[in-house]
Amino acid sequence: MAPTLPLGAALEAQVPQLFPALMDLVKTQYDVDSRRIYVFGYSAGGYSTFDAAMLDSTYFAAAGVFAAIITPDYYWIRAEGTAKNSDRHVHRRPRSIFSLSQTRATHDLLLAPGFTVHYVEIPNLDHNYPAIAGRVNQDVWTFMSQYSLPSDPASRF
Repeated sequence: MAPTLPLGAALEAQVPQLFPALMDLVKTQYDVDSRRIYVFGYSAGGYSTFDAAMLDSTYFAAAGVFAAIITPDYYWIRAEGTAKNSDRHVHRRPRSIFSLSQTRATHDLLLAPGFTVHYVEIPNLDHNYPAIAGRVNQDVWTFMSQYSLPSDPASRF
């Protein structure tokens, strides 16, 4: 179970340090393949997932997002991810709270620099993630598990 974090600029500024610190703590208790660490977020957690995937692009091999977009005031974040590692992978799924034009804008934003994007539109879906979690989780895992970071940490920068 992931923690529930407050949404806002103050948290987003801490994501580049927070998410790796959480994973480093997990690594003290479990055997973790550092080349195959993934991040997934739903709703407000999706915003943080975009932050982690872009701002910590050398730490996470892939990211999955359900029910979130990158808002235009955060479009700059794409350059942060591509500047560090042009091989980022993000899974997108829209929700009814956002218009198709908003979710497609995020999709296009990520495709432009060459990110691998698996994007699925689910008609008539509301914000009820638990109702579709089994399908989403399997699809996201199938997508993310294909990817790993380079073996050589120096090649990540």
